[in-house]
Amino acid sequence: MEIYKSLQLDFNFNTVVTIGTFDGVHIGHQKIIERLVQSAKKRHLKSVVLTFFPHPRMVLQNDTTIKLINTIDERSAILEQLGLDVLVVKKFTKEFSRLSAEEYVTEVLVKQLRVKKIIIGYDHHFGRNRAANIEDLKSYGKIHGFEVEEISAQDINDVSVSSTKIRAALLDGNIKKANKYLGSNFILSGKVVKGKGLGNTIGFPTANIFIKENYKLIPKQGVYIVKTTIDKQPVYGMMNIGYNPTIDSNNEQSIEVHFFNFNQLIYNQSLVIQLLDRIRDEQKFESVNELKAQLERDKETSLKYIAEQHA
Repeated sequence: MEIYKSLQLDFNFNTVVTIGTFDGVHIGHQKIIERLVQSAKKRHLKSVVLTFFPHPRMVLQNDTTIKLINTIDERSAILEQLGLDVLVVKKFTKEFSRLSAEEYVTEVLVKQLRVKKIIIGYDHHFGRNRAANIEDLKSYGKIHGFEVEEISAQDINDVSVSSTKIRAALLDGNIKKANKYLGSNFILSGKVVKGKGLGNTIGFPTANIFIKENYKLIPKQGVYIVKTTIDKQPVYGMMNIGYNPTIDSNNEQSIEVHFFNFNQLIYNQSLVIQLLDRIRDEQKFESVNELKAQLERDKETSLKYIAEQHA
C-alpha cells in the first residue's frame, strides 16, 4: 500500500475512492473497504481511501478532548491488511475546510485523485460549511465523468453505532465487546521506556509503555491479558493501566506490561500490544506482600486463559 501525506499527487492511474475517518477500522468500516477494493479490481482501477488528520473537530472546534480508537499509524497498518492500494492522509486545516464544494471536487477528487468512482455514505456532506450533499456530488459526477455509489442508511448506521459502542466499551473496560466490534484485538502502540523498576523488587519486572499520541483512547484502568510480537515471536503477558497505588504515590498514569517467560532487555523498542481480556480493576493493597499474592493469582488467571484460547 502506498501512503501519501499531502494532496500533491502525481497519479498515473485512475481510482475508486472512499472518504472518511475510519477510526478503529472496525467491522462496519471493513465492509466498505471490501466493497471499495472489489470495485477497483473489477474495473482495473486503484482503491483509495482519503482520510483527514488531525480530526476535523480538533481543528474547527479546537476540541482537545476527542480520543480516537487508532493512532494514524495504527489505522494505516490495518487498512493495508485489508488490501487497500493507496491511503491519502490529508492534513486537515481551516484553510482546507473553506474550499467550496466545486473547488473540492475539481481540485481534489478530479485533478489529484483522478477519481472514476466514489463509494460514499448517503449522509455525506462536503465543501465550505459542509453545504453540499450526495445529490450535489452525483451532479458533479455527471459533469466530470465519475460514478457515485451510495452506502445505505443501514450500513452507515452500523458504522456509526459500532464506533460509539467501541469507545464506550473501552472506557468501561469491556475489552471483549470492543474486540468483537473491531473484528480484531484493540491495540496500544508505544515505546518501551525506563520506569522506576518497582516491579523488579517484587519479582514482576515490567516494560513501561510510552504512547506519544495524546489523542489515543486509553481503556479503563485495570489489569489486562495481552499479547505482542518481539523478534517475530508471540509473547504473552499481563498489563496494568493505572497509578500503582500500593507502592507508588505518583499521580501520573502508567501502562506497564509484565511478560511471561521473557527476560530480554527491550528498552526503546516499539511494541504493538494487543488487549485480549480484562481481569480486574486496579486496587490498593494493604501491603506489598498482598499485592504480590494478587499478581500471582493474576498470572495464573492469564496463563489459564491463554492455554484455553490457544490450545
